[in-house]
Amino acid sequence: MSTLKERLHADVVAHMKDGNRVALTTVRNVLGEIETREKSGKTPIELDDAQVTALMQKEAAKRHDTARIYTEAGQEGRATAELAEAEVIEAFLPQPLTAGEVESIVDETIEALRAEGAEVSIRHMGAIMKPVTAKVAGRFDGKAVSEIVRSRLA
Repeated sequence: MSTLKERLHADVVAHMKDGNRVALTTVRNVLGEIETREKSGKTPIELDDAQVTALMQKEAAKRHDTARIYTEAGQEGRATAELAEAEVIEAFLPQPLTAGEVESIVDETIEALRAEGAEVSIRHMGAIMKPVTAKVAGRFDGKAVSEIVRSRLA
């Protein structure tokens, strides 16, 4: 069992003891979604931390989208509840990186390629994106990373 899933299971017990119904329901829903994902398909699988993190990011994004829809519909109470659930989920996610931190990671990767003697151009986009994506996984938007790399190579 992955450490993130273990943390989620431990928090279910903690939220039960605390009487925090919003957090308890949210964590149970996320665990249910993880179990559904693991059992779907022909053969059951075990999600690793990276996959669980990606799933939790999607769950948090869903709640933000739903909250926005409720706000536009004038249902502030429901929007607040959705945002509270998103905050519970986001507490389990790694701290997001700033654009400056991602730019320095991109610059380091480009310099490492240049140190190997490569003449870095836009054709090296994939060679740069692979290690950068591995370093920023789940902590910064992939499309924004691609744009930063593209601007550095232009």
